[in-house]
Amino acid sequence: FFFCYDFGRYRYISHYVSFYKITEPTTCSSIFKSIKMYNNNINGGARGGSFLQSVDFYRRVPTDLTEATNLGAIMSLICITTMAVLFLSETYAFTQTSLITNIAMDDNPEAQIRLNFNITMLDLHCDFVSVDVLDSLGTNRQNITKNIEKWQIDGDGMRRVFSGRNREVRELAHEEHEETLEQLHSNGVHAIPLTKDTFDNFVAENDAVFVNFFAPWCVWCQRLHPTWEKFAEQMESERVDIRVATVDCIAEMDLCRKVGIRAFPSLRWYEEGNHVQPDYKQDRTVSALAGFTKRKRDMSQKHRSMLADGKKRSKNSVQGRPDHPGCQVSGHLMVNRVPGNFHIEAKSKNHNLNAAMTNLTHVVNHLSFGEPLENRSRKVKRVLNRVPDEHKNFSPLDNELFSTETFHNAWHHYIKVVSTHLNMGKSDYDKVTTYQFLEQSQIVHYNVDDVPEARFSYDISPMSVIVEREGRKWYDYLTSLCAIIGGTFTTLGLIDSIFYRVFKTKKL
Repeated sequence: FFFCYDFGRYRYISHYVSFYKITEPTTCSSIFKSIKMYNNNINGGARGGSFLQSVDFYRRVPTDLTEATNLGAIMSLICITTMAVLFLSETYAFTQTSLITNIAMDDNPEAQIRLNFNITMLDLHCDFVSVDVLDSLGTNRQNITKNIEKWQIDGDGMRRVFSGRNREVRELAHEEHEETLEQLHSNGVHAIPLTKDTFDNFVAENDAVFVNFFAPWCVWCQRLHPTWEKFAEQMESERVDIRVATVDCIAEMDLCRKVGIRAFPSLRWYEEGNHVQPDYKQDRTVSALAGFTKRKRDMSQKHRSMLADGKKRSKNSVQGRPDHPGCQVSGHLMVNRVPGNFHIEAKSKNHNLNAAMTNLTHVVNHLSFGEPLENRSRKVKRVLNRVPDEHKNFSPLDNELFSTETFHNAWHHYIKVVSTHLNMGKSDYDKVTTYQFLEQSQIVHYNVDDVPEARFSYDISPMSVIVEREGRKWYDYLTSLCAIIGGTFTTLGLIDSIFYRVFKTKKL
C-alpha cells in the first residue's frame, strides 16, 4: 500500500498500486496524477465529457475492480439455467391460446329457432300420436304434420312400417240413420253384448268374431252404435259365418285393460279365438264393414284350402301382421324465440282415447336446437372439433329413457336454451353460433279422466355465452422476458452477495 495525504482535498488515499497500473516505486504526487488520469478515462473525460455521457445509466466497472469466486460461478450457472427454463416456458406459453368465456346480451335477430327431435313412444300407436306446440305469444298448433315423419316400431324398438311424412289423418266416413238404437233393437239385439265372464268362451267357440269395444260417453261410439247394429243384422240376414259383438269398456274395465284397449271405439277381428291384427281402421259404414268382413272370410277360406292341399299355413295367416303399439316420431319445428312447449299427446280425429290405458313411456333419441350438426358444413364441423366437450352441451337428453310405471303419469321436461357463440379464430370461417341447453325432468300425475302428455317446455335465455380462444400480446411476452431476465439476475445476485458476506466473515 501507498499511504499518501492529499493536502488539497484533506483526505487519505489508500489504493492498491496494481489497480492503477503503477508497477514501479513513485511519489505521492505521481500516484495522484495516475489516479486522475484513470478516472478521466473511466468517466469519459471527467468534467470535459458530453451531457450524453453524464446520463449513462450503464457505466462500466473495470475488470480489475471485480473478483471471481467459486460461489459466484455456481450462482451464475444457476442463474443461466433458471433463465433458460423460464424463457422456454414463457415462449411455449406465448405460442399457446387459452379458452375464455364471456356473457353478453343475445343480439340474434332471428324471430324463430329450429327445434329438432326424434322420440320413440314405446306404447303408443302412430295413429294416436299428435305433436302440438304452444307458446306465450298465443301460438296454438294442434297435430302438426309438416316436416314430421312417423315409423311404426316392432317389439325390439326397430323401425318396421313407415307411417307417413307430412300426412294428415283422414277423417273416417260415418252413416247417419233415421232409426234410433232403441228402434233397431225392436226386433232383437243382433250385436251380442259380452262380459269378462263370456268373452273368452264366445270368441273361442266361433270361427270369426267381430267385436266393438266402446265407451258410452264416447261421441264416436254413439255415432257408430246404429251402424254397428245394422251391420250385425245384415250379417245375420245374409247368413255370413261371423258373429258380431260389443263390449262396454266402462262396465267391463278389467276386460278392456286385459286386451289392451287404448281408444274408443276399437273394432277387432277374432278368428279361431285369436286376435287378428291390425284393428279395423276404415270407414264406419255398413257397406265398408260388410266388405271388410267378406274379404276376411274369403282370405280365411283360401288359407283353409291351402291347408287341405298340404301346404304349410303361416302364423300370420291367422293372427295377421303384428301391430306393436309403438311409434318413432321425428322431424323439426320452427318455434318462436319465446317461452313455450311442444308436447306429444295421445289424440285422434276418429277416436276418444282411453286415459286409463295411455302409457307415454318414451325414449329421447335426439333433441337439439338450431341447425342439426349432420347438416352443417365441413367448416362448422372443423370449428366444433376445436371446442372442448364441456362447451358441447347441445343435446344432453339424447338416448335417455323416461319410463312410467303406473298409468295417469307422464314425464315433463323443462329446458333452458342458451345461445352460444363459438369464436375459434379472427376470421368469420372460425365463428359458429350454436345452442346449448340444460334440462330438468320430473313425473307429473294426471287426473283419472285426463289423457297424459309428454311435455317439453323450453325457455330461450336473453343472454348468450361467448366462447373464444385468446392468445397473449407480443408486448406482454416481451415484458415477461424482461422480468424473467432482470428478476432472476437480481434475485440470485442478492443471494450471492449474502453468501459471499457470510463466507467472507467466516474466513476472516
